[in-house]
Amino acid sequence: MCGRYVSPSIAEAERNFLVHRRHWQEYEQSYNVAPTDRVPVIRMVAGEREGLLMRWGLIPYFAGGVPPKYSTINATVEKLETASTWRGPWARGQRCIIPALGFYEWHVLPGGRKRPYYITCTDQPLFGFAGLWDRSTTEDGAPVLSCAVVTLPGNERMRDIHNGGTSPFRMPAILASADLDAWLSGAPTRAKAVLKQYPSVAMVAYPVSPRVNSAKNNDADLLAPNGDFPTIGADTHLSNTG
Repeated sequence: MCGRYVSPSIAEAERNFLVHRRHWQEYEQSYNVAPTDRVPVIRMVAGEREGLLMRWGLIPYFAGGVPPKYSTINATVEKLETASTWRGPWARGQRCIIPALGFYEWHVLPGGRKRPYYITCTDQPLFGFAGLWDRSTTEDGAPVLSCAVVTLPGNERMRDIHNGGTSPFRMPAILASADLDAWLSGAPTRAKAVLKQYPSVAMVAYPVSPRVNSAKNNDADLLAPNGDFPTIGADTHLSNTG
């Protein structure tokens, strides 16, 4: 799953993803993006990449602009074509890229205490989550644009960390740089083929301060390693004690 992440600056996103249409000028980088926040999103419009802001937590077109009572921040890859929330955007090709520097996940220790970890890619300092977007309209005619991060079964790195909740070992679908065009504008079969586990050897995770638990905390210090616990790299695994 993905419930918190770190967004880049708009300038970084524009350079990295070659954005041509720009509609996201009023945005400040966030070190603790939380559900319902407005987040940078890239989609294809008339053959060009457009950058704009959307609500994180997809509101289906049929919802009248009202957020569902259930969580829609993550779209499970297994239900993209069947679930009522996701099948519409999927069928209409409403795919997007959600730029990120990294994301947070919590490891549950014996006794129930949670240890937050920051996870990022070693081969892509700035990467993109595969996402879906939709447009809903409120009763007074106001459009609401919103998005969700696609998730899939986790790799071995996530198996080390994500051991809690009802859907353990999940991870966001991180796009390889070579797969961006296929995801944004490829045929459905081609787009779905790029939704795969990111290699564990290209990811690193390290413990951070529990300050990240509160979305009110949003500063660069959240990314500072917490030396009480080990960094998880290509050749290390997480102990369930501590």
